[in-house]
Amino acid sequence: MDNYALFTKSIALDELGIKNASIHYQLSANELHDLTIQSGQGIENSTGALAINTGTFTGRSPQDRFIVKDSITEDKVWWGNVNIPFESDTFDALLKKVTAYLSNKEVFVRDTFVCADPNYKLNVRVITETAWANLFCLNMFLRPTKNELYDFEPEWTVICAPNFKADPTVDGTRQENFAILDFTKKIALIGGTGYTGEMKKGIFSALNFILPVYKNTLPMHCSANVGENGDTAIFFGLSGTGKTTLSADPNRKLIGDDEHGWTDENTVFNFEGGCYAKVVNLSEENEPDIFRAIKKGAILENVVFKEGTNEVDFQDVSITPNTRVSYPIYHIDNIQQNSIGENPKNIFFLTADSFGIIPPISKLTPGQAAYHFISGYTAKVAGTEAGVTEPQPNFSACFGAPFMPLHPTKYAEMLSKKMKDADVKVWLINTGWTGGPYGIGSRMKLKYTRAMITAALNGELDHVTYENHEVFGIAKPQSCPNVPSEILNPRNTWEDPELYDKKAIELAQKFKANFEKFSAYANDEIMAGAPIV
Repeated sequence: MDNYALFTKSIALDELGIKNASIHYQLSANELHDLTIQSGQGIENSTGALAINTGTFTGRSPQDRFIVKDSITEDKVWWGNVNIPFESDTFDALLKKVTAYLSNKEVFVRDTFVCADPNYKLNVRVITETAWANLFCLNMFLRPTKNELYDFEPEWTVICAPNFKADPTVDGTRQENFAILDFTKKIALIGGTGYTGEMKKGIFSALNFILPVYKNTLPMHCSANVGENGDTAIFFGLSGTGKTTLSADPNRKLIGDDEHGWTDENTVFNFEGGCYAKVVNLSEENEPDIFRAIKKGAILENVVFKEGTNEVDFQDVSITPNTRVSYPIYHIDNIQQNSIGENPKNIFFLTADSFGIIPPISKLTPGQAAYHFISGYTAKVAGTEAGVTEPQPNFSACFGAPFMPLHPTKYAEMLSKKMKDADVKVWLINTGWTGGPYGIGSRMKLKYTRAMITAALNGELDHVTYENHEVFGIAKPQSCPNVPSEILNPRNTWEDPELYDKKAIELAQKFKANFEKFSAYANDEIMAGAPIV
């Protein structure tokens, strides 16, 4: 399907400043897989997938993400510690150094596009220093046909040079690594880090500016699937909350697992052509689709093999808890072939609440939906990051603040309008803890979460009795098919209900403290969605 081994096209990179390079253009997945192994940069695992190590960086580095501040971005970007400004002249000088570094070297060039809806398609050329980074982009971005490649003209360019180290005293960076967007030159420049997610999130960040500003289309950090009757469901959530797992439903077709656009033409489309899933504690029993997608063509990142074998130990997090796999979406059997769905009927906000406070499922009013969307809550678990010894709240506006160049209320306003126009039901799902906080309670069983989502999708929660949460005001169903009724009210699962009440108020106060920076931009309906404390 993606074998371009016989495709030939003359590619020149001189205009970018990359001169006399040995260019490998549009290599097939098998060629890139083999070249990685031959170079000693990867190992084939027992299922045929490629296993690589991304080096020092096993995740994104948000403090080293910059946007060039110029006439396009100056008055539109929400500048601050998420969108850090970078001087245009400094970017030009750094770009010149990176392209000089790549000159006279082997480089891997791939022409791709993003946005499955043809009306929004954006051509992207990727230039990488390593074969495996190019394979990642073959997996993750949309793959042109051979005919589309003949007259392909890139609109954006990604340049990824993980072995180039910046000099912060000269180059304007914080440290040796960087990921910089220039909307005038339409370049995503990445250096000093081998973490492949920087490439995909760089283009995602660019689309999060381009689509709302120029196309009146809402970009979303979400997964999406569609039922037999054409009903689309959207799953918002931060990393580790279950976006990929819950959207890979054997009874529904997957549109995509991470990044989508919602148009005025009442469609939802995938930005990408692949999936990038966490594999920590992965098992075939709990996540069969993801487990079976790990085969030839997939790339495993920073995993550890069982001793003396090339079989992955998915429980081993000695390198990082952020072990990953990327694979083309067609590694999943049950997919929406054009990666486009109609207006959603249900939206799920996923949170992994390690405090054990948020109900496992609750129905939100439009004001509550906007409030929780802007809040973007989940919780960090002890042991996953240095210095984290107990659960900590983690608020990321729009469930994707690190990738959102505009003010969060811009996205929230677009979402609120679209939800009302489409008459969408919005649900808050806690995939985190029940019976107490992390260390005392236990993680919500996946089979119960799936049952609750299925009941919501099938309309089985439309006629049950609801009760509002005493602190958060959200509506809790009192019954749900195939779910024990006692777990639907988290207060009843705690040994000490009064301690639950105290902790619920503490968490609500953290919600309110986080929202203070948005309150001046929020209308009365949104503010009415706040916790009742």
